[in-house]
Amino acid sequence: MGKHLHEIRDPVHVFIRLDTDEREVLDSRPLQRLRNIHQLGLTYLLYPGATHRRFEHSLGVMELATRIFDVITDMYNICPDVQHILPPEDQRKYWRRVLRMAALCHDLGHLPFSHSADHKLFPDGWSHERMTAEIIRSKEMERVWSEITPPLRGEDIAKIAIGPRERQKVGLGQFNLWETILSEIIVGDTFGADRMDYLLRDSLHAGVAYGKFDHYRLVDTLRILPKGGSAEDSKEPTLGLLEGGIQSAEALLWARYFMYSQVYCHPVRRIYDIHLGDFLEKKMGKNKIPTKSDDFLALDDNKVLVWIRESVSNQKDQLNELAKRIFDRMHFKRVYGRNPEDQRINPQAADTIYKAACKKFGKDSIRYDAYKQKGGSQLFPVQLKDDTIQQSIELSATLEKVPIVFTEYVFIEDKHLNAAKAWLGKKHSEILKSRKETEE
Repeated sequence: MGKHLHEIRDPVHVFIRLDTDEREVLDSRPLQRLRNIHQLGLTYLLYPGATHRRFEHSLGVMELATRIFDVITDMYNICPDVQHILPPEDQRKYWRRVLRMAALCHDLGHLPFSHSADHKLFPDGWSHERMTAEIIRSKEMERVWSEITPPLRGEDIAKIAIGPRERQKVGLGQFNLWETILSEIIVGDTFGADRMDYLLRDSLHAGVAYGKFDHYRLVDTLRILPKGGSAEDSKEPTLGLLEGGIQSAEALLWARYFMYSQVYCHPVRRIYDIHLGDFLEKKMGKNKIPTKSDDFLALDDNKVLVWIRESVSNQKDQLNELAKRIFDRMHFKRVYGRNPEDQRINPQAADTIYKAACKKFGKDSIRYDAYKQKGGSQLFPVQLKDDTIQQSIELSATLEKVPIVFTEYVFIEDKHLNAAKAWLGKKHSEILKSRKETEE
């Protein structure tokens, strides 16, 4: 007899298991493309070990999402107030499979090098979420879903993979409470399996300790709980925790803060994303990224690297200089970074400096970058030992202190760096002097 259960070794989760039907999904062209999409874009130019791909991350999200599903649907773990949202037990096997496939496919629509240039390259109205939904519902994947026993509906998989927040942009139907919980398992702001896996996996491969937290304890204490709070939403179900898991949740949210502030928002990483976006924007031209499934799936990191090498080797190529910024690591340098002292004087300090630098040194020599954290809510319900529900921030002073990540940078071409530092230092001294005279 052929083997029905297949194991894949993984550095984060040790073993990830799939049955034969699921392995057919893994062998499909859209999934295999993710072997050639770096999880962290060009971050490996800064952290040499960060060469892992979206493929193994997708497997990890499937593994974590399955563990969460099994915990929160265990009959001994179901809160009576949310019992009504669960489908009959004979239907849960179907939804468990849908969840696993949605988790596996949640990143299918990513561009080469992941998030590096989403906003510049997708046509208006498109995003990697919409592209993901289109691929999941494509004829190629519908054939795969139809051959699973029992057959799965591509629309169900797309909904759970994308979530209700992007529903209208992607063209998905309304979500019921059960579907909302399933999508929260994958893409939830606080306890989503996507976030848990990328923190663990990215920190491992980048060689930093910031992203580690006790995910075993966290998953074991997850529950579907009434949201609580105001009367309107007090009974609405959401993912929450048992009281014994709150320290693990604190660690998760701090891990996210440290990974964003130390790795994801590192200035060198950010400027490489900008250079790659500039290169691809000019390479793709007005047509931008193709949205037909076949054409999109032909684009991966390998193809982009070939384009970059070709431009570097041809000095007459109009993209030669942009390509060399990446290939020869001739990236722009940081001349200014957001800091609290300047924000007190002028909340728009970085934008002001950027505009002034453009006038002084020329717009082509200056780049501006800003990132402000989205999601990662510290507010969630917690079930106490007496079965009452309280809000997380009422129980944890630590959660209230997790900062919001907000970074801003102004970058400049290397040849202007020393002059720009001197110019900026002089401007800063003039502002401080003027402020002192005003106070006196």
